[in-house]
Amino acid sequence: MKASKHRFSLAGKLALLLFASMLVAVGAACLLAWWLDSLMLGACVALALCAVLAPTLASRYLAPQLSLFRALSGSVASFRDGDFSFSLARRSNDELDDLVDAHNELGSVLREERQSLFQRELLLDTVVQNTPTSLLLTEPRGAIVYGNLAARQLFNDGRKVEGLRFAQLMERTPAPLREALGEGRDRLFTFEYAGLEETYHLARREFHLNGRVHTLFLFKRLTAELNRQEVATWKKVIRVISHELNNSLAPITSLAHSGAELLRREDHGKLGRIFDTIEERARHLHGFLRGYSSVAKLPVPEPETVDWDRFLTRLQQHYAFRQEFDPPSAPARFDPAQIEQALINVLKNAHESGSAPEQVTLSVRQIGQLVRVDVNDRGPGMSDTVLANALVPFYSTKRTGSGLGLALAREIAEAHGGRISLANREGGGLCVSLVLPA
Repeated sequence: MKASKHRFSLAGKLALLLFASMLVAVGAACLLAWWLDSLMLGACVALALCAVLAPTLASRYLAPQLSLFRALSGSVASFRDGDFSFSLARRSNDELDDLVDAHNELGSVLREERQSLFQRELLLDTVVQNTPTSLLLTEPRGAIVYGNLAARQLFNDGRKVEGLRFAQLMERTPAPLREALGEGRDRLFTFEYAGLEETYHLARREFHLNGRVHTLFLFKRLTAELNRQEVATWKKVIRVISHELNNSLAPITSLAHSGAELLRREDHGKLGRIFDTIEERARHLHGFLRGYSSVAKLPVPEPETVDWDRFLTRLQQHYAFRQEFDPPSAPARFDPAQIEQALINVLKNAHESGSAPEQVTLSVRQIGQLVRVDVNDRGPGMSDTVLANALVPFYSTKRTGSGLGLALAREIAEAHGGRISLANREGGGLCVSLVLPA
């Protein structure tokens, strides 16, 4: 408040008004008392004049203030309704001017904020409407409250989808899409659209909007990207398989030729070693193909309720580890055979890392709706390049490694709706984290 700028304060004006009314009343009383020669009668007239003049003058003075208050009340009601265009004009050199100035400044700030918010909403709507990802927002009863252009094109031939029932709209979609929705989790699915086979990723998220739970469905088209990734993967698979086949077939071919030459010379003494080497290379090739098949033909998980104590006791029989603390008392739900195989692969790597056996640890923690299993070692850890490729099938830094252990663990984790991650530890070593739905 800037009271120093006022010539007259509001309190001063009221005091001056009362003083003026009293002065008029006293003057009139003195004249009457002199004229009528009666002091008592003059005093009574003075009181009567004060009683009449004070309210009249106060009413005339307060009328502009009351009008201002009514204008302020109407303007505040307009602000509440979202209309910030009102401003007031008043110059009376009193404290109410500060109130008017504050009101006008508030209106100006609200107008600027609304304009800025409108610009941001316009930008956001433009981005959302033109994104290639199809977005559908549904309210708790299943009605669609928002759909962008991609969603309209994908589900309703370009027509608006707002107001339609989500379930009824999905009934007109291909069966693979309905099956993906029925699983209740994020996943990829493929169906025919516009005469072409398209692959989409479905994701759903729930959040509170205006006090109610809404669901956002995102359908992202991944066909082109997956095609590029598929080609790159096939090239890598062909290179790896070719490498392994050549490593085995080349010595087998050479040994077969040598064996034929020894038979021709009737030198049978060295044939045993040749056959042993051929058998060893054939066994290695068979093991490689079996490992590849385990990744390519991973069965669908069959979840069941699993007690952590019994599960970890059984896991200890394969590879020893030290438990850092007690596992959760609540049972988990997953395919025990597959998760056991994933953890066996991780523990095997930990023991082969060069870490002391007693420094291989395993811990199980429940974090909200997730369960996290950490396997730690004190080996040399991994370089950034190895960390980036360790989960890729057939990638291995070991001379005799197949590169399938961690890749298979990743496939198992993702088939359960979870994930696996690797990170170097402070002080040396590696931490492999397997995160699963609780």
